[in-house]
Amino acid sequence: MTTASGGGPQRSTVPVSTYRLQLTADFRLQDAAALVDYLQALGADWVYLSPILRAEPGSTHGYDVVDHTEVDPERGGADGLTALAEAAHAAGLGVLIDTVPNHMGVATPVENAWWWDLLQHGRDAEHAAAFDVDWEAGDGRIRVPILGDDEDGRSALDDLSIEDGELRYFDHRLPIAPGTADDDASPREVHDRQHYELVNWRRADSELNYRRFFAVNTLAAIRVEDPAVFDGSHVEIGRWFDDGLADGIRVDHPDGLLDPGAYLDRLSERIGGAPIWVEKILEGEEDLPAEWATLGTTGYDALGDVDRVLVDPTGLPTLGQLAGVELTREAWDDLVHTTKRGIADGILGSEVRRLARLVPEVPDAVDALAEILTAFPVYRSYLPLGDEYLDAALDEAETRRPELADAFAALAPRLRSATDPLAARFQQTSGMVMAKGVEDTAFYRYTALTSLTEVGGDPAETDISVAEFHHRQARRQAEWPSSMTTLSTHDTKRSEDVRARIDALSEVADRWAEHAVALHTSNGFPDRQLEQLVWQAAVGAWPIERERLHAYVEKAAREAGDSTTWTAPDETFEAALHAAVDGLYDSRRANAALLDAVADVEAAGWSNSLVAKAIQLTMPGVPDVYQGSELWDRSLVDPDNRRSVDYAERRAVLARLDEGWLPPVDADGAAKLLVTSRLLRLRREHPTRFAEYTPIGADGPAADHVVAFSRGGVTTVATRLSLRLAEHGGWKSTTVTLPEGRLVDVLTGRELQGGEVRLAALLEQYPVAVLTRPDDAAEAASEE
Repeated sequence: MTTASGGGPQRSTVPVSTYRLQLTADFRLQDAAALVDYLQALGADWVYLSPILRAEPGSTHGYDVVDHTEVDPERGGADGLTALAEAAHAAGLGVLIDTVPNHMGVATPVENAWWWDLLQHGRDAEHAAAFDVDWEAGDGRIRVPILGDDEDGRSALDDLSIEDGELRYFDHRLPIAPGTADDDASPREVHDRQHYELVNWRRADSELNYRRFFAVNTLAAIRVEDPAVFDGSHVEIGRWFDDGLADGIRVDHPDGLLDPGAYLDRLSERIGGAPIWVEKILEGEEDLPAEWATLGTTGYDALGDVDRVLVDPTGLPTLGQLAGVELTREAWDDLVHTTKRGIADGILGSEVRRLARLVPEVPDAVDALAEILTAFPVYRSYLPLGDEYLDAALDEAETRRPELADAFAALAPRLRSATDPLAARFQQTSGMVMAKGVEDTAFYRYTALTSLTEVGGDPAETDISVAEFHHRQARRQAEWPSSMTTLSTHDTKRSEDVRARIDALSEVADRWAEHAVALHTSNGFPDRQLEQLVWQAAVGAWPIERERLHAYVEKAAREAGDSTTWTAPDETFEAALHAAVDGLYDSRRANAALLDAVADVEAAGWSNSLVAKAIQLTMPGVPDVYQGSELWDRSLVDPDNRRSVDYAERRAVLARLDEGWLPPVDADGAAKLLVTSRLLRLRREHPTRFAEYTPIGADGPAADHVVAFSRGGVTTVATRLSLRLAEHGGWKSTTVTLPEGRLVDVLTGRELQGGEVRLAALLEQYPVAVLTRPDDAAEAASEE
């Protein structure tokens, strides 16, 4: 943070860090405004808000926007945003807001004027162009999948009624087109005259004729490529920048847009060139398009790097054997092919069939397109960018399905043409298949070490060397220095502290195997892979309230889709699953095995958490801290990770730290708040000390247990694989060479002389040290 000429705080034009807040009806913009003083004291540079446009009533996340013209009243409304922006700016903090350009919430049509208009007036509706509807496929009607099953020979349509000039189906309210409700017409007859057709919810997978967000029927995609739709959906967003309320934008799911690059150009122009980040998942060596008007991603790529440098590869074969998972690239690719193809044939079948309707002349088009989508190695291409991924997908598809070679050959020229509607729509669809097939299915089946199955991660890459970690961060510094970094978000499958503890299982794989066998013997159920996921989640999150773990394992089991599913739950299996969860609390043998496993990795988990946070906060990029994670946060997948945060506790701990308390590394988590606050403050107060990236090696018998690097004016030295380190006798004579001269560890305040330093002394109190010049020495050096 810089200082204005008048002495008051002045916010940075690009943040040096952000702090993410989840806004709900219970934590509103006014509450966020009241928290600004704490965030400023913590060291955060910008406040990063979840979506704030008006959403479905009762929405806990805000991604189901129903009105683009106002701030959600449940989240505090326009007055709340003004209060938050004024408080943040007065404290020198910027405001970054999450936006949702790809889709709108349509669960409650009466709440969404655009959708209501579409249903009432069909293709002649004022807002018909806003939605991506294949009218011909529905014989001129849009299919709305809300009906239950017919029972006892009675049609679900017989439950329709007309009330207050609306068509009703239980709690669903739907409009009636003008002139279609005669006095003597039955509700079913009136329904048959509408521009929409109510259909059974099961038909959505194969017969829906509007584009969705993934497979969520209640999130209808919108066509922001249409200038009028863009303007209408950015009315309030534009006002935020016109009125100086917002300073930057996070774009949710740009891969769903017809042309993300063009959208970002238009958005950048509308918000006056303010910084933009995109929620974009990169696969392997994939690069973010350099042409895009963005400073980078929201940081999942960084998360994967940090986790993997803390994994012990020697324990992985045991973990794979225990879960019945083969830890090879081929095995992972085969699993992904299975799960993606299941998605393409299943819940996204409607989208695949819509593609096929564009090529009626191609035999077996549905099968062939589904296979190419399945084989696509990244989320999508952006033609002409990324055509090499299409070539790879076509080659893989033909290898697996040579009998479809003629269909692939017929489709290829059109899929390669950036101007072809088939290619455009294919690009929007491939990301859906990837997200649902990998993140929401395969990640729940590949359970050897579940910390590896995180958003944006590649589980076939089980670990990385320190040298590879350095290579990636040097590249980040050179190419995307303002891309965000993160360890936890509202979308992560497990919080950073849960993953940190699970990472440590790789160091004690043999002992973990003993505990897992004991858990199975006393408490198991017949799904080997899912069982490992459940036990690891319990170890990583313990202590966790019983109801939270029940909710998590049920969601995980249904996402995996092996033993039970969302659409057809196996009651017998799920009863066994929940009995196993109860056993972790109620069975003496199971509870003892679980507690022994936790005891094995608890201290290592704390060490990993502190190290991961210190690395993230000092590595290249703009670090984001997720709400509440400055203390231990053992959250699981949403909605568990959106629970309320006790900020009174965090204020109290920060006050003690600022009085000089150096906390122990223990269950209270104060040491993590120490690391977080000291490093956020360092980045905000001395941003020029983070201008480069240079790896630092260590010498001695434990050199492999060090991750160390210099940012120019700041040096980070961190411990990795602490359990193996202890097993081999500790640091012994291992040293690291620091910059010469007087240095201070910003975590402990301890001063030392640079040069060759023994790690046993440097890391005596905490598993990480972050060193810089004392302010007076740094200022003197700069003057010279």
